[in-house]
Amino acid sequence: MADISHPPMEQLQDLEYCIDSNPPWAEAVLLAFQNYILMLGTTVMIPSLLVPAMGGSDRDKALVIQTLLFVSGINTLLQALFGTRLPAIVGGSFAYVVPIAYIINDSKLQRITDHHERFIQTMRAIQGALIVASSIQIILGYSQVWGLFSRFFSPLGMAPVVGLVGLGLFQRGFPASLEHFTLILHDVAHLLLNYISQLGNCVEIGIPMLILVIGFSQYLKHVKPLRELPIFERFPVLICVTIVWIYSIILTASGAYREKPHATQMSCRTDRANLISTAPWFKFPYPLQWGPPTFSAGHSFAMMSAVLVSMVESTGAYTAASRLAIATPPPAYVLSRGIGWQGIGILLDGLFGTGTGSTVSVENVGLLGLTRVGSRRVVQISAGFMIFFATLGKFGAVFASIPFPIYAALYCILFGLVASVGLSFLQFTNMNCMRNLMITGLTLFLGLSVPQFFNEYWNPTHRGLVHTNAGWFNAFLNTLFSSPATIGLIVAIFMDNTLDVVKSKKDRGMPWWVKFRTFRGDNRNEEFYTLPFNLNRFFPPT
Repeated sequence: MADISHPPMEQLQDLEYCIDSNPPWAEAVLLAFQNYILMLGTTVMIPSLLVPAMGGSDRDKALVIQTLLFVSGINTLLQALFGTRLPAIVGGSFAYVVPIAYIINDSKLQRITDHHERFIQTMRAIQGALIVASSIQIILGYSQVWGLFSRFFSPLGMAPVVGLVGLGLFQRGFPASLEHFTLILHDVAHLLLNYISQLGNCVEIGIPMLILVIGFSQYLKHVKPLRELPIFERFPVLICVTIVWIYSIILTASGAYREKPHATQMSCRTDRANLISTAPWFKFPYPLQWGPPTFSAGHSFAMMSAVLVSMVESTGAYTAASRLAIATPPPAYVLSRGIGWQGIGILLDGLFGTGTGSTVSVENVGLLGLTRVGSRRVVQISAGFMIFFATLGKFGAVFASIPFPIYAALYCILFGLVASVGLSFLQFTNMNCMRNLMITGLTLFLGLSVPQFFNEYWNPTHRGLVHTNAGWFNAFLNTLFSSPATIGLIVAIFMDNTLDVVKSKKDRGMPWWVKFRTFRGDNRNEEFYTLPFNLNRFFPPT
């Protein structure tokens, strides 16, 4: 037995740079640019899905992408400086699609005949809903309520929740099924077929990308053609995206897709996004650029569900990021501080008009593990790239035209890596205990099964499993129960805190976890999470 014993390790041992250590400047800049390229997938995909449904043109889509990229850079910088201070990219979230679809299909907005005017009015309605709904995270964060709730967390409870943050996004990887999004916006289904392309939609691009990333990052990671720098391990995304992007350009130019169905052409061709031709050379996004927001109680209540979901998903992503950055799990005070700043970020989304809300980018968290670099400085530099390319529209649009199947291949690896990081917390628990096996298995199964059931139930008549006469109520519940991480949190935290709690304290991993609940519970917390510029004097940890 001694030969197969692997004692629990508080920190991962084979990472090169932790949260406070910094690569050389040249390496840091390239790593930051790699983070920027990766987050473009979701940043381009969400507006490409929503803007046409709102009545917007290709130029409107390009402007919304620029705005979302610009605000994502600001939010990432704020989070890395004053929030959790973890190396986490904050970008657009798919959790907001259902309530935004409810707003888009509002009968008052649908009656507007002019497409551009309908786009403007819909964007203003989304802005108003985001501004009001952001108060949920701001209040729960800065009041420390979310931190108090986190006292119910344990390694056993958080392991499947973090696992579901990664596994719950499986439909953005290999599956080619677009049924869920198609039925959410059934009246513009053809647009979704055009824009939301997974790896299975374009295997001649996706499969080579998947194989190349695995080959370079895992099998060639020890090859060092440039002195002591393992470039294949550090920059697999940059190298592989460049190779496969050129390959897809050659396929497009050679006419490989000329006779293919329209949906396949939109998935695989590199010249169908219309971003480069429609993006302005220079555009500086500013608050209220679409006009004054409009406010509706129904829209705001529907949007609050997405804000709650993004809060749960971000909590799991922060926990994963802390492990991949060789930091301690964020204490309750730091977690609340991060959620409060994320609420500020959603408020900025509403003021600028990004068309969606914010959450932590799960794929970028996975990239920390793939490159073995958890440096905070890299993420801060990446935020600078987002802001820079958001203002220079044409240059940013060049990178934004990368085909989506390339990103889908990356998601297969990165989401899986985040899921495995979550499951690694089980090493601090007793997995020879039937209680723990029951909680872990049931959480993972229901976390995947229940959202799949809600997603499959969308149809043009009922618009979801919950279909009362109150559309905002339908959107609220359908959003909550379509989130794997949210279902997982409900199941895991309830069972872990009600089933044999007292006598299972050690089995749950609490002797290890309890010291991370408070800021001063572990000496390393101050090293990792202290605010810059000596701001802790004015905002002392509570």
